[in-house]
Amino acid sequence: MAEARLPGGMPPASRDLAGYRGRPPDPQWPGGARVALSLVVNVEEGAELAIGSGDERNESGPETGQLVQGAPDFCMETHFAYGSRVALWRVLDVLDAYGAKATFSSCARAVAVTPALAAEPAARGHEVSAHGWRWEMHAGMDEATERAVIAQTVATLAEHAGTRPVGWHTKSAPSVNTRRLLLEEGGFLYDSDVYDDDLPRLVPGAAGRPHVILPYAFDTNDMRFRPGQGFVFAEDFSRYCIAAFDRLMQEGGRMMSVGLHLRTIGRPGRIAGLEQLLEHVAKAGDAVWVARRADIARHWMARFGQG
Repeated sequence: MAEARLPGGMPPASRDLAGYRGRPPDPQWPGGARVALSLVVNVEEGAELAIGSGDERNESGPETGQLVQGAPDFCMETHFAYGSRVALWRVLDVLDAYGAKATFSSCARAVAVTPALAAEPAARGHEVSAHGWRWEMHAGMDEATERAVIAQTVATLAEHAGTRPVGWHTKSAPSVNTRRLLLEEGGFLYDSDVYDDDLPRLVPGAAGRPHVILPYAFDTNDMRFRPGQGFVFAEDFSRYCIAAFDRLMQEGGRMMSVGLHLRTIGRPGRIAGLEQLLEHVAKAGDAVWVARRADIARHWMARFGQG
């Protein structure tokens, strides 16, 4: 066969590239909303890889673009520390001003070092979800280590947030075992380790209960403020996110994720981008449901979980 001469193989049958095939289900969002908007605040300060924290290396993508090897990188560490020292409070106050509830996707080592990173968002009614122990991808992580990472992440966040996390999101790529280990742990309702849709979906879970997959996004995300990634001014962030929001509102029956990072959007020259987005969203009234990811997952489960 001619195919035998082609390099590589074929994507595995388990990889669904077709999705809803142009016929997405009607989510029937609460209140007749056309869009469910999920604001995700990533909490990573103190969880970044750092020789000064006893890690094997420094974070390979520092804010400065200059990688320090073999010695503590105090420049990188203090860039991260801005998020926990200053930006946490600025971001929380902006969310409060617009009555917007978010999901704080939290690295547990960051919370162990600075408990307010979980305790304060939880006290203000936000969700505290799991973003791993350290801020690192899990691809290639051995199973025993990953199981221990998940267990310690749950325990630490539960201690400081007052309730255990029900959601998980891996930095970058999960391992081949991540979702199975989350299901075996038994307390997770959803994970966000996909970037391939504008709606959630269900996969088989533990004990006959489905597991919810909530897609995340790297485009409607303040990570694009990094040099060369496209955002410079606060208005760059808000214009892009507003354009995505308006398109999804036009289509209806969609979910939108906005990714935020304390040390990034929380800078004084960028925070207006979040305010501009929330001001625009507020004008949509009941046509938008600004919700924590756990609430979106519970709604999806109630709507579609019985088959």
